[in-house]
Amino acid sequence: MFENLSIKLEKAFQTLKGQGRITDINVASTIKEIRKALIDADVNYKVAKEVTDDIREKAMGQHVLTAISPGQLLTKITNDELTILMGGKGEDITLEGNPAVILISGLQGSGKTTFSGKLANYLKKQGRQVLLTACDIYRPAAIDQLKVLGHQVGVEVYAEPENKDAVKIAKAAIEHARKNNHRVVIVDTAGRLAVDEEMMNEIAQLKEALKPSETLFVVDSMTGQDAVNTAKAFNDRLNFDGVVLTKLDGDTRGGAALSIRKVVEKPIKFISMGEKMEALERFYPDRMAGRILGMGDVVGLVEKAQQAFDAEEAERLNRKFRKNQFDFNDFLSQLEQVKKMGNMKDLLGMIPGMGKALKGVDIDDHSFKPVEAMIRSMTPAERENPDVINGNRKTRIAKGSGTSIQQVNQLLKQFSDMRKMMKTMNKMGGAKRALSTMNPFGR
Repeated sequence: MFENLSIKLEKAFQTLKGQGRITDINVASTIKEIRKALIDADVNYKVAKEVTDDIREKAMGQHVLTAISPGQLLTKITNDELTILMGGKGEDITLEGNPAVILISGLQGSGKTTFSGKLANYLKKQGRQVLLTACDIYRPAAIDQLKVLGHQVGVEVYAEPENKDAVKIAKAAIEHARKNNHRVVIVDTAGRLAVDEEMMNEIAQLKEALKPSETLFVVDSMTGQDAVNTAKAFNDRLNFDGVVLTKLDGDTRGGAALSIRKVVEKPIKFISMGEKMEALERFYPDRMAGRILGMGDVVGLVEKAQQAFDAEEAERLNRKFRKNQFDFNDFLSQLEQVKKMGNMKDLLGMIPGMGKALKGVDIDDHSFKPVEAMIRSMTPAERENPDVINGNRKTRIAKGSGTSIQQVNQLLKQFSDMRKMMKTMNKMGGAKRALSTMNPFGR
């Protein structure tokens, strides 16, 4: 996410490395590079100029303390300005009414339907009864897609495939929700390949008829500055409540995220990455600024862990660790939990300093597959007691998993080393402390 922008900003701050104090000359050089990095990331030129002017003004008014360098100070100022540019603080969606209605808008291909499924999953995990509503009456596949997503996340989908009146479908869905105790109705609407009058009329009619508590505009962040222009056109007509940025895991330059708040004066409320239904995050400007500047997002990482890890399962594993009974079944369970947290490279990038270390490194989300295949090729007895795995068994496991005997040996050694470490920590009385640190539910 924003890898190219992060690299260029880092280079900009390099110009201050070794400088003892802030001067007109060294700040001017750094500001020039920051502005160039922002424009290269497809940030609106006017926005980039305003931000860098603010950074320069604040930098020149600062006295550098002996404890920090000019580079560190300018990084802090830039972080603050990027946070302000993206909205200052995170804003949640408004859920008012019985049921609360959320209207989803945007161009075709922006990811509206996928986002609708992700939002339903997000709200369901908060304990809300959700109803998805298919109001894309022009694209038959949209209804089928929404039904598939609804089935994936365990949420009912209301659809009337033969009805070509989006307003009537939405009203019927709301009535259905009232009768069946659904607290939130998410209305997925039709998109077009470009902004046109027919599209604007229909979405405006839906908003007028439904009076939603929240209207969200979904935009493909890979379209860069065009995304900002489209958002402005929609907002002028629809006056939406918030923006959703999708496809942030793609080859995006980040300009939309940095410009959109300033241009439309509406908050970014969610960011979406990847196809997994769990790959949705609330947007926090300060955390995003930290990620862009390579400072990571530890709070976001902990939140993802809390969502993915089951408290009872964590306590069960805690007890097994303390008794040194952790086996390959437990290891496989932990792998499944980690995979639920999202894209592995993005997760590692949330650790401070890791973004720079991962520059140019291709981390495949399928990297766990050989390990899973080896464990699944073991018999139940072998998973529970790896010590019984001899040469013949290793050969069978390697053949069954499509791996080599060397890979099987490496897995067994790593697992044995981990168990030895846990045994040592148990003797020292430190296992529970370590586990409570690693596990957000630790107690």
